Amino acid sequence: MKKPDDDDRLGRREFLQRGALAGVGLSVLPLRASAQPARGAGARVQRYATLGRTGMRVSDISFGASRLGAREGDLVRHALDRGVNYFDTADSYRGGDSETTVGDVLRGKRDRVYIASKTSTSPGDRRDSMMHSLEQSLRRLGTDYVDVYFNHAVNDVDRLKNPEWREFTARAKQQGKIRFVGMSGHAGRLIECLDYALDTDGVDVILVAYNFGQDPSFYQQFTRSLDFVARQPELPRVLQHAKAKGVGVITMKTLMGARLNDMRPFEKGGATFAQAAFRWTLSNRNVDALIISMTSREVIDEYLGASGGQSAASEDLPLLRRYARMNGASYCRHGCQDCLSACPYGVPVGDVLRARMYAVDYGDLALARSEYAMLPAGAAPCLSCAAHPCLGACPHGLPIERLLAPTHRMLTS
Repeated sequence: MKKPDDDDRLGRREFLQRGALAGVGLSVLPLRASAQPARGAGARVQRYATLGRTGMRVSDISFGASRLGAREGDLVRHALDRGVNYFDTADSYRGGDSETTVGDVLRGKRDRVYIASKTSTSPGDRRDSMMHSLEQSLRRLGTDYVDVYFNHAVNDVDRLKNPEWREFTARAKQQGKIRFVGMSGHAGRLIECLDYALDTDGVDVILVAYNFGQDPSFYQQFTRSLDFVARQPELPRVLQHAKAKGVGVITMKTLMGARLNDMRPFEKGGATFAQAAFRWTLSNRNVDALIISMTSREVIDEYLGASGGQSAASEDLPLLRRYARMNGASYCRHGCQDCLSACPYGVPVGDVLRARMYAVDYGDLALARSEYAMLPAGAAPCLSCAAHPCLGACPHGLPIERLLAPTHRMLTS
């Protein structure tokens, strides 16, 4: 086995560059007195939101099953007992085990829950192969239909322009195998893809990465003199557009990298960082709900402690500000794209670093490798690139030239 070099062992310490946020004042987000108890013991879903024109009333904090394994049905049961009624999975999660586990637990309870699944298509895929993927998902889920079927991780508008996708979804709807059509995205060309999907009335639901670290207004509320490069300057507009068209909006990646242990020493009073981040996301009236990976009974209870929150608690903003200050220079903003033009080989930098995040921050190498395998080439060109054209290309200070090749080796070894 290859001995890891310094790049392979890159740790957080070298990224903790103290940003310009230090010492600035509190945000002017609306405050409420307090959050629920810190770890949310016994917490339940407090609010169900209507998911756009679908009419489905879904739990505002719902179950993301990307990390759900074959013997973890107790987590689905626990979430269901706590009032969660929307379960999001995909054919690629855990090689299909995620769908099987969700289906096994929810069998016999289908009238009480909503199930969403996903498949990744390419511009040249045919509708027959898409139908085969859907039918395989239905078999694993043990159900006749899914409530929402997403075109998964779309980062190329040609995938949406493929007429086979529209013909497939129309046929699947007619046959009662899917109720609503969705698009998920969290990387390059996100805004372009979302705009196309909305403008062509191609979706009923969108699932999109959205957190306080992507919205420039989060920073502008407590400093207007510093030139922060907009993380996703168009995303608030797109969410508003979706809401106006009656398209349901579900968000993901709401924890900005999910480095939860970084924040435990600073969680005082009634708030945790996760709860603060969820309340911030749900305070956007254009967001219907969020999904989050639920990996233990304890984190389910903690996460649901933020259910019902549609404004920030007084102790939330210091936690979010501290997290942004600690991790702002080590987090790749999903869909930012500012660095893409620097690479002559077309490496999808954001997608590669998202996979790295799953491995390093989430500690989930299996998920990281499965997501990385979906990329056409990944960072393979970086193995032989000595010029480092991407040096300094990240406006947020992320040393991408030192991360890409080690990520490729880590996720393909």
